[in-house]
Amino acid sequence: MSGASIWPVPKDVAALVPLMMREALLCEAPLKFAVGDLGMVIRSNSQHLLDRLQDYFSHLLDTPVSEQIEIIAIDHEVIDGHLPFKDWRREPGKKGRKDAYFDLPDGRLVLKVRTGMLFLQSETHRIAAGPCMANDNQLINFINSQVMNRLQQQDWLISHAAGLSLGDATLAVAGFSGNGKSTLMLHLMEHPKSCYLTNDRLFLKAKGPGVEAVGIPKLPRINPGTVINNPRLASLIPEERREALHQLPRKELWDLEEKFDVDVARLYGPQRIDTSTPITLDGLLILNWSHTAEGPVTLQPVDLAQRKDLLPALMKSPGPFYQDSAGRFLMDDDPLPESAYLQLLKDVEVFEVTGRMDFAQLTEICFNRW
Repeated sequence: MSGASIWPVPKDVAALVPLMMREALLCEAPLKFAVGDLGMVIRSNSQHLLDRLQDYFSHLLDTPVSEQIEIIAIDHEVIDGHLPFKDWRREPGKKGRKDAYFDLPDGRLVLKVRTGMLFLQSETHRIAAGPCMANDNQLINFINSQVMNRLQQQDWLISHAAGLSLGDATLAVAGFSGNGKSTLMLHLMEHPKSCYLTNDRLFLKAKGPGVEAVGIPKLPRINPGTVINNPRLASLIPEERREALHQLPRKELWDLEEKFDVDVARLYGPQRIDTSTPITLDGLLILNWSHTAEGPVTLQPVDLAQRKDLLPALMKSPGPFYQDSAGRFLMDDDPLPESAYLQLLKDVEVFEVTGRMDFAQLTEICFNRW
């Protein structure tokens, strides 16, 4: 059952807070950790939820910080206040309703349509309410959205890319939908001196003659096809289920919408993950290959100013939680800053990957080059 009721339309954030909190009793001890110099304080009415988040963010320590953000997570049945939400327009190629929003003079309430989770975003309050434990990935994304906001307010540019270092070189991996950037990144993590930066939100910023990259503490979230084709990840799926998946046609396997979190520290080692330290970017791969293409994998240097058709693989909207430094929220029709990507990456080596999709072959090419 849901906690269905008709809320009075709130006039501001202060009026909405008690409706979301529902007189919940918060656990005495919050979860604390730092992402760079940003401190995160997570409070909840569920110790089980705090323990889950502690496990997820275990690679981050509670260190001295210059700024602190508090997030409250109220684990509860679905709360439906019957507010007049507007659908957030999805990116081209994406179908179905995902996010909806209700704007207040001093904040924004975001509804996750499929799960009923509610998220209040403002400069003074950040609250998640609903079945948080059942949808902990959405809560983790909300926590990470606070890190993303701060980075963008400090002029970091969001990119839809995975990132890792291979010894002395740092690579970003972008790609059109379904082209396997997470799968490739995890294959590249087999390099003995590799270090994981991020799965699909890499932030970029000019520094001197180069470009720095930094991740957010979001673990790889992958499909079954990635798991069963990588021996290191096999433990994520029971053996009987893995055997059944191996029998599926390739397209059906890759289209499955099951998701699995990859605990990088456990599977690769605690020294192989750093999601908050800026590092110089040495190259960007844009995956534009396919299962049906003919010919071997090819790595071809490109000039993005001449190949603007590749930019959509890299550009990313900050999404409905983004507030700029003046407190203004992003709207779903705000254009992406194409010129900013071109300017930032003009001196970075960019490669288009074409040919038939072959992760082993591309991994070998990358290891030989970098």
